[in-house]
Formats: sequence, structure tokens, C-alpha cells
Amino acid sequence: MSTPRGPFEPHFVELPVKLPLFPLSGALLLPGGRLPLNIFEPRYLAMVRDVIASPQRLLGMIQPKDDNADDTHSTPLYEIGCAGRISSYNEAEDGRIMITLSGVARFSCDTVSELEEGYILGQVNWDRYAADLTPDQANIDRSYLMEVLRHYFDIKGFKVDWEHIDECENERLISTLSMICPFSVAEKQALLEADNLENRTQLLIAIMEMSSHREEEIASPRH
Repeated sequence: MSTPRGPFEPHFVELPVKLPLFPLSGALLLPGGRLPLNIFEPRYLAMVRDVIASPQRLLGMIQPKDDNADDTHSTPLYEIGCAGRISSYNEAEDGRIMITLSGVARFSCDTVSELEEGYILGQVNWDRYAADLTPDQANIDRSYLMEVLRHYFDIKGFKVDWEHIDECENERLISTLSMICPFSVAEKQALLEADNLENRTQLLIAIMEMSSHREEEIASPRH
């Protein structure tokens, strides 16, 4: 039986069979990661209020397959998403709610239905992702990752707190990089669906290398 990541995280048997879904292109959540969201649309405000009142405070982040769709409710969704627990929230005077999601576990979504409140509910299955509830302690080639990362950030012109990165443990580092880097929807989905930390690290390195190569080609066009 899996042991939760922390004292407030659910056990596997507590994971629900139906989950409110928040379809959002480019917003990646991974187990153990943290995702801040600014909620202002009425249907999602209703969803957040319902989730806060629920026992485990879980909602599912999932990406639409068409990232250019005007209405994410009318476009097909990827099958795999990640549930997050609302670990903190703050109400603004203008009616917005700022929440932080703590990544719990991935799920596969079988069917969706729309509720009267306007948001969608997914029939979900967690069986393939029970291991997400515990930290992945696998070793990774961190030295090569840092070499690729420094090159990628240098090309992108990003300012980075390298001391903080050096202190970050492997799983948190890979999750954070996968979530915050400006990758495509398809690339983020591939990172989400990677089997384990080792495979996700290899994929992350490959994506950064390809992106760096493209940027170098643009900067130095052939004549």
C-alpha cells in the first residue's frame, strides 16, 4: 500500500471515481509539483467552491487536444491528466479565487459529463498510477541535466537562481522544470505520460536539446 507524500495527502483508497476537471492548454501539473491558478470564470469558480467543500479537495488538470479551441468544453481532451489537491486558496475582493494545487496522482479519464454549474466531471481510473502517491527516488544523470539546462536557459535568456536549483531534490526539480518551461502542449503531455522519473528526465533533456538546437539555427541561418 502506498504511503502519501504528506500528512494531508489522500491514500489510494480515498481517491474518487469521479473528478471535477479543469481543461487548460499548456498548464501541466505533475505528482509532487505545485501549480498556482487564478480562477475567475463563473463555472470554474463554482467548481473550486465545490472542490474546497469536498473531503479530499481534488480537481483534475487535463489538456484539450486542440489548444486553439475557443471553448475547451467542446474539444476532445487527452485521456491522461493529473489530480491536484487545493492546498491553499485566497479570495480576492473582485470575486477571483487564487488557488495552489499540490500534485497528487495521474489518472485516466474514461468519460465526461457536464454539470448544471457549467463545469465538467470525469469518470476516472487511478490503477495505473498508484505509484504517483509516493516520491520517485530514482537516480538521474544530474550532471548532464544541469549542462543541458544551463545551455537551454542561456539561449532562452532566462535568469535563474542556480543555488536554489542545486538544492532542489531530483523529483521536485524535474517536475518544476517540466511545468514551468515554455514547451508545447504535446511536449507537456508527453512529459506527463512518461512512466517514471528516469524516463521523464530523459525526455526533458531531449526536448531542451531540440529547442536549443532550433534556437541556434534561427540565430545563425545558413546562406
